Formats: sequence, C-alpha cells, structure tokens
Amino acid sequence: MCRLRIQELVRKEFIQIFRDKRNRPILIVAPLIQILIFGYVVNFDIDHIRVALLDQSRTVESRKIVEAFSANRLFQIDNLVRDSREMEATLVRGKADIGLKIGPDAARKIRRGETAEIQILADGTVSNMTAIRVAYVMTVMERLNRQFLQEKYPARMTYGRIDGRLRTWYNPNLYSRHFFVPGIVAFVVMLISLLFTSMAVIKEKEGGTMEQLIVTPMKPYELIMGKTIPYIVISLSQMVGVLVFAIYLFDLPVRGSLPLFFLAICLFLLSTLGIGLFISTISATQQQAMMTTFFFIQPSFLLSGFVFPIANMPTAVQWLTYLNPFRYILAIIRGIFLKGVGMNVLWPQYVALTVLGLAVFTAAVLRFHKRLD
Repeated sequence: MCRLRIQELVRKEFIQIFRDKRNRPILIVAPLIQILIFGYVVNFDIDHIRVALLDQSRTVESRKIVEAFSANRLFQIDNLVRDSREMEATLVRGKADIGLKIGPDAARKIRRGETAEIQILADGTVSNMTAIRVAYVMTVMERLNRQFLQEKYPARMTYGRIDGRLRTWYNPNLYSRHFFVPGIVAFVVMLISLLFTSMAVIKEKEGGTMEQLIVTPMKPYELIMGKTIPYIVISLSQMVGVLVFAIYLFDLPVRGSLPLFFLAICLFLLSTLGIGLFISTISATQQQAMMTTFFFIQPSFLLSGFVFPIANMPTAVQWLTYLNPFRYILAIIRGIFLKGVGMNVLWPQYVALTVLGLAVFTAAVLRFHKRLD
C-alpha cells in the first residue's frame, strides 16, 4: 500500500510537470544551451592577438622585430599607426589588444650593444587575458634578444644553464572547455533540482490541493518521497544527456570511474533537493520561491571555484565555501574526468557531500513535517 501511494503521487507529479508547456523548454532546451555556451562561447583560449604597430625606426633591426611577431601565428599586425595619438585611439576603440611602439633610436642602441626600449601597451580591461598576451609578447622579445646577441657576438659561447622542461598534466592543451564543461554537468543538476523542488510544495498550497494531501493516509515521508523522486529522475536524465554531449561534442576525457561519478551526483542531489524542499516550505508564493532559489544559486556558483579560484578569495569567504556543496561536486567531477583519481583521493569531498546532504535534507524534512501538522 505504501509503495502504491508513493507511485501514484510520483505519477501525479510527472503529469503536472509535463502538462505545463512552460516547463518543457527549461527541462529540454536549457541544459543544452548552457553546455553549448560554456563549451563554445566561454573560452579563455587565445587564438590570435591583434597588434597595433608604431615603427619610428624603420630600419633593418625594426623590420626583424616586426617579422618576429608576424611570423608567429598568434600575432596579427592589423593596425599600422602613424603616431602615439593614433595608437591610443586604436586601443581605446578596442581595435587592438597590444600596442607595439619601436622608438627612433632603437636600431642605434642595438648596434652599440645598449638596451633598446620598446614600449608595449596592453589593453588591461580583461586582466586575465591581458596577462597571457603579455607573456606571449615577452616570449617573442626574449627570442629576439638571443638573436641580436648572436648576430653581434657570432663566436660560439658555451655555459652551464638550467633547461626547464614544461609538461602540463590532465589538460595538456590547456583547453578552456575541459575546465568549464565538467562543472556544467553539476550546475545543470543543481539548477533543475533546486528550481523545481523549491516550488513542489508551494504549488500544492496555491492550487488548494495541499489540504487534500494532508488528510490522505499518506505518511510525511511518503509525501516527501513522492515529491522528490520525479525531480531525481529528471535531474539524472538531464545529467546523462549533458554528459553525452560533453563527451562526444567537446571531446571531454573520462579518465576515472563513472560509477563513482554517479555516486557523487546522488550525494549532491541529497543537498540540492533538501535545499529546494526547505525553500518550498518557507515560501508563500511560487514567485518568492523562485527568487529565493536564484538568490541561493548565484552565491553557490561564485563560491565554488567554477570560475574564480577559491585560494584567491578572502580568508573569511574561503571558510564560507566549506558550506557550499557545489564546491565538493566540482572537485570530484574534475578529479574523475580530468585526473582519473578515485576514492582514495576524493574521499574528503565525498564525506563532506554526505554530511552536508544529510544535514540539509534532515532540516528540510523536519520543516516539512511541521507544516503537515
């Protein structure tokens, strides 16, 4: 009898969810749009750097400097400016990322073995991208220094040196999509489970059917199970769909255990469903529940390390992130997909997800139980 009551309530929830035409785009289209945006649009990879050039020297040496940049596929010298004012205007209008100014006495200083200053102007409006662009510029400048030194002193010089061999693990090509896309899998689960669960109880109150559910022989835990099971099924289904897209569309590597990943998502759902139920019990209307949900989602997103490293945050904020379940699921997903690690490494994150999930869900159940009395 208990199983039948839960089954009928689950069936009712599915009918209500898919009957509303406004829910269908959220359930089907929204997750795909998110993964496409974060996979293609949100991209920190630098494919080209637009350069504005002011050559006041116009000598063999300055041409070598220009050729060193133009020979590199990353640099595109699109703007040849005539003076400093035009250089400034080009950077202000956003037509160039880097301004390169070669002074009139650069060649003379190079020939005399002196230090020749070349001004590099960088658009710092997007600071993280600017730092990468400047690093590329300095790499080319270092190569030029060695070339000019060898031309001036052609004798072979041997000396001991440190040869740093760089090898990037887990994301060898430093693709941004391999950094962002795994987090979208968890974000979709959090968004859908929170958004719909937070309105699960309030819809019954606004529809006038909550009293009917209370007077039925259903026990409180049966009502909670009947309300949460549909959203568990929907969240897991969307997770599978987004995961398939991520693997086959963006070549996301899967180096770890998928069962461990599935376990982590289930533990994460325990927290998000609990938070959604709690929001539903304290809200008076669906609009209030939706606003409260988005008020919770934004801090969770920002304090998870999804975009901004937690280590760069103030100490007080870093302590606050320990209460964020999205932080732990993000570490688990990136560890499983990119690093291929298992429970021996990720067990602290699993423990934290379990503790947070049980605490939040228990609080939601107690609050829900009081509303039924």
